[in-house]
Amino acid sequence: MTENIRALFARAGCTGQLCVQSLDGEREVAVDADQPAVSASVFKVLVALAAETRFADGTLDPAERVTLPGSDPVPGPVGFSLYRGDVQVSLGDLVIPMLTISDNVATDALLHTLGVDAVNVRAGQLGLAGTVITSDLCTMIDSFGQQAGFAGWNAMWDWAARPENKEAARRLRRDLRAADALNPAQGIRTTPRDMALLLRLIWTDQAGPPSACGRVRQLMRGQLTRNRLAAGFGPPARVAAKSGSLLGVVRNEVGVIEYPGGEAYVAAVFTRAGGLTQTGDESDERPVNAAIGQAAAAAVSRLRGR
Repeated sequence: MTENIRALFARAGCTGQLCVQSLDGEREVAVDADQPAVSASVFKVLVALAAETRFADGTLDPAERVTLPGSDPVPGPVGFSLYRGDVQVSLGDLVIPMLTISDNVATDALLHTLGVDAVNVRAGQLGLAGTVITSDLCTMIDSFGQQAGFAGWNAMWDWAARPENKEAARRLRRDLRAADALNPAQGIRTTPRDMALLLRLIWTDQAGPPSACGRVRQLMRGQLTRNRLAAGFGPPARVAAKSGSLLGVVRNEVGVIEYPGGEAYVAAVFTRAGGLTQTGDESDERPVNAAIGQAAAAAVSRLRGR
């Protein structure tokens, strides 16, 4: 089975790691499940759990409002990153865009409230020994530009967008594959087994107060991205998931495949591809996205004895 899954990833043009388990953790299919991997946005599940736990135990008010400044938002392709005016929103509502559309501004607002160190402590308490959040997202994203000699992410891409810098910009995009944030020994990281454990604890109400776990489950079922894990499963299965991508190199998804009657399987799939061709052009992400769903479906089918 493991060699078949490795071959599936190879055909998609990537390498992959995987941990798929039954909800009780007694059965699994694993491929390099204990090796560190760049988390990308799948770590937001842990942030959501930490926030919802604080809401549930009364140490943080979900109705407390924070101002998200529009003048210098955290870079990102969706949500509050695109706003140019200040926005006031409650802490409780920030969890919604963080999990459903992977909003970076919402994530950093929650991290600043909770504290990165506190979220790492929570990871340790849950047994996630290989999971480390090294900084907020703004710091991580800006590090790409800073390592390339710019003030930050926006300055780098403003330079790259100039017509006279076209060829140099292509070389820059190619060279960014060596950035620290894409190194699983240095950036925000986890392991497939850690994420599988986290999901099992959330789905069985062992990760925190039942209301906190239930809220995370609800929002993960509402994630808009449906072309990775969800693409591998048809009715009657239902998929709750959190995706993560970084610079076209890392494409991940973690989630739970639920069947009628309470049967469920957790899946954590991490992939790594070139992200950019040797000329600095974007590579095709569709085969990798499909492979994530196919690999998880093959593993679940094995665990179901089919």
